[in-house]
Amino acid sequence: MSTLKRMNLAPIFDPEVRKPGPKPAAVDLRKVFIIGTIAWILALAVIAVLLFVFHLHVVTLPFLTCILGIVIGVCLLIWEKWYRPEYTKLAED
Repeated sequence: MSTLKRMNLAPIFDPEVRKPGPKPAAVDLRKVFIIGTIAWILALAVIAVLLFVFHLHVVTLPFLTCILGIVIGVCLLIWEKWYRPEYTKLAED
């Protein structure tokens, strides 16, 4: 066992010597999801400028990707609103 401690492999084989894990950080997921959704909206605006001003018609896939990113961001905001009490409780424990 002394060889394991010297090589720092002891936590792998012996859970008793492991250090306790860090406490979860309290993060406001609403801000994270809003910033991400705004980033997708800005990307959609850039794609729209390329599409309408420069008449580049090869931007269909990026256009749909931005719309999907916005939809996912809105869904995550709804999820965050429903599950806020549960994930804030985890950070308090």
